[in-house]
Amino acid sequence: QLQLVESGGGLVQPGGSLRLSCVGSGVNFHYYALAWFRQAPGKKREGVSSITVFTNRADYADSVKGRFAISRDNAKNTLYLQMNDLKPEDTGVYYCAADYSDDVPLNENSYEYWGQGTQVTVSS
Repeated sequence: QLQLVESGGGLVQPGGSLRLSCVGSGVNFHYYALAWFRQAPGKKREGVSSITVFTNRADYADSVKGRFAISRDNAKNTLYLQMNDLKPEDTGVYYCAADYSDDVPLNENSYEYWGQGTQVTVSS
């Protein structure tokens, strides 16, 4: 059973940066498609970015393209999300997700395993 634990959230001013991490345990990360989702207060959870298994192809929501970068280190069983030029609308709980398949759509119904989330607040 894959377990996911996120870290790296916090309070940051607009224009600032944060790096989120998600560590997997229980099984080898290597064959899992991975993704980041977020949920703002009063809103539905939305996909932020995903990364495939074999080619490490990344996909991003339009709202974060050019500002966020997803990466994975299979040797460390860790997924990352580098977030730059943060905006107040990036505020929310960020979740990592995994699914035992290669190319998974950035849709929460497509992912089986979820972390508990880490809070990101962008405010001056």
